[in-house]
Amino acid sequence: MNREQRISAVKSRITIHPPEPFRIRVIEPIDRISPLERERALNESGLNTLLLDSKDVYIDCLTDSGTGAVTQSMQAAMLKGDDAYSGSKSFRKLESAVEDIFDYKLTIPTHQGRGAEQLYVPTLIDFREKNYGLERSKMTVISNFFFDTTQAHSQINGCNIVNAPIDDAFDTNKLACFKGDLDLDMLQTTIESVGAEHIPYIVMTITCNSIGGQPVSMANMQQVYAIAREHEIPVVIDCARFAENAYFIQQRELGYEYHSIEEITKEMFQYGDLFSMSAKKDAMVPIGGILSFRNHEYFDVFRDCQNLCVVLEGFPTYGGLEGGAMERLAVGLYEAMRQEWLEYRIGQVRYLVEGLRGIGVECQQPGGHAAFVNAGKLLPHIPPEQFPGVALANELYLVAGIRTPEIGSLLLGRDHKTGEQLPCPAELLRITIPRATYTQSHMDYIIEAFRIVKENVGSIKGVRFTYEPPVLRHFNARFAYVD
Repeated sequence: MNREQRISAVKSRITIHPPEPFRIRVIEPIDRISPLERERALNESGLNTLLLDSKDVYIDCLTDSGTGAVTQSMQAAMLKGDDAYSGSKSFRKLESAVEDIFDYKLTIPTHQGRGAEQLYVPTLIDFREKNYGLERSKMTVISNFFFDTTQAHSQINGCNIVNAPIDDAFDTNKLACFKGDLDLDMLQTTIESVGAEHIPYIVMTITCNSIGGQPVSMANMQQVYAIAREHEIPVVIDCARFAENAYFIQQRELGYEYHSIEEITKEMFQYGDLFSMSAKKDAMVPIGGILSFRNHEYFDVFRDCQNLCVVLEGFPTYGGLEGGAMERLAVGLYEAMRQEWLEYRIGQVRYLVEGLRGIGVECQQPGGHAAFVNAGKLLPHIPPEQFPGVALANELYLVAGIRTPEIGSLLLGRDHKTGEQLPCPAELLRITIPRATYTQSHMDYIIEAFRIVKENVGSIKGVRFTYEPPVLRHFNARFAYVD
């Protein structure tokens, strides 16, 4: 057996959970409080795990947004920060990294992803309204599936929402390479029914969080962009997890198996006009976001976003970030694309999903950043209006101190015009894995916790609102158990 064959043989044995491609040099102690203390903490938070204090959480799987580890290169880069109010060297370094990686020329840093959204969403809508003389109430935006803040920004600016996932996207019993794809027939039908002039933008979310961290194929991105160009509709790439999407394309899409993550990333971004990024995910930074335009075709929109940035975020060359944060982000964009780290991270998610399935807990097929448990199937006695995902999150916390969020009817929310609950395709619980933070033994602990939860599902109660915020309600809502 030659060297290549030996390496291949070793890799073939490490398919469930590869070893960590890093060494742990700094540790943060965590405490596990008693069941009585967890019950007190949950009641004080209004049965909403998002409102728990971190000191009361043992394993925090609420989000991977700004909660993971940073690399030594990123930490070292922070020391080079230039905090000049205008035109800092740190901004130029970030701007150069964006152009090198994505081939996008016009960049605005923001404090996080929703900072980018609050710039481009109203600006693109205003641009459409002024150029076509249209009524805002008829404006409609389309996505493979909007995540919460993107949907909220679109709605509070007067737009109707159309989610266009493929048919089997939410079927947790079916496997497909690219469940995050946008349904092309629905896209064409929507354009024909509302008129292209009434569509200020199309959002391609890669990977698609609301569908379960599912990737989008290169072919689908190319097809969507071709349709959008035909109708002169700008395409926004919502790319918090761009590197994970590139990895899935490399592993699953014919013709890309020998392409590097860097090559695939550059091609993906050819099929968009601008991108909005929460850099707290794949780029691994604790704080930071990016809004960037590919070229000068939408320069007027870019300039209006710069002007709005001054009001909402800060001067357009720092956008709410200090110089060290921009230095760290410039490095983090490159670190995100490391092949061995992506293999480990996605392998860790796969290990957790397969472990849960092994004890009879139905999950969405493994995605990029989290295991998505089908809470509706696990708790069939709890109807959607009593939020089975919230009920399951509460029970998991009480049993094991694990914090998780609901991705279902609560998150999807109400129609902003009628007040009716929007129809939710699946009631999910997201077990989100922060980057390079928890080990395989933590995954085993989560699986064992679900074994206990599963034995007592009949006693789990649904919840009802005691306080329902008017927008993004899942962040601050409070509940009581349904009798």
